[in-house]
Amino acid sequence: MASQMDDSHRRFLQALMRSAIIDEQTAKKLHRHCCRVHDTRYATGQLDDYIDTINSHLQPMFMQIRKGMCEESGVQHYALVNMSETDITRMTSDYADHELELFRKIMDLIVDADFGTASSTEILNCALTLNKKPKKKDTEQLLNRLVHDSWLTERQGEYCLSTRCIIEMDSYIRTMYQNQVKQCHICRNIAFQCQICENPICGVKIHNPCVARFFRGATEPRCPACEDFWPHEIPQIEERPANEDL
Repeated sequence: MASQMDDSHRRFLQALMRSAIIDEQTAKKLHRHCCRVHDTRYATGQLDDYIDTINSHLQPMFMQIRKGMCEESGVQHYALVNMSETDITRMTSDYADHELELFRKIMDLIVDADFGTASSTEILNCALTLNKKPKKKDTEQLLNRLVHDSWLTERQGEYCLSTRCIIEMDSYIRTMYQNQVKQCHICRNIAFQCQICENPICGVKIHNPCVARFFRGATEPRCPACEDFWPHEIPQIEERPANEDL
């Protein structure tokens, strides 16, 4: 039987609805704050159980708080997902049809890329293949909106799917790109920004943060699937402190 949802859970949910997505440290601090404000039992390390209680009451409304990892930093995030919307239709209230068409094309580019990014030049050229060809400035404005709304992230002209996008559209991505998208061999989440085993009969993908953790301290790193030497540089990922009171 599901635990009873109280006012602290409702406050937590309302805050998440306003933010769309929050990182793990923010979620932990919000959990503690909500429990203290409503004078309910708070226990360190019980965030996932706390969220499970909320999810059990969201289920009849086809909503769920999902957890996912930022591919760049390895930081866990929480996002509220509408389970009844299985594709990009969840964006229809904010974007016009032709903008969503271009967003799908951008997703195609990112999924097809070996390392999960698409350049601004590639996106601008792709926009010219649409039936309704947008002006360059309109495409640039759309890209800025998609970044602002946390559907894409951008670094030095390279765009990738945001943590929010991957969490919320996990089912859509796995269904639409089932023959292209791969999971990280370590965490089993969808892998876009990652390292790839160079053995042609292996080719497993591993997120950079997962690479950093899996091969930490290894003097001769080997692929966890085929055991070939792992030739890539092992990234240094800063570990965030576990203390929930930070």
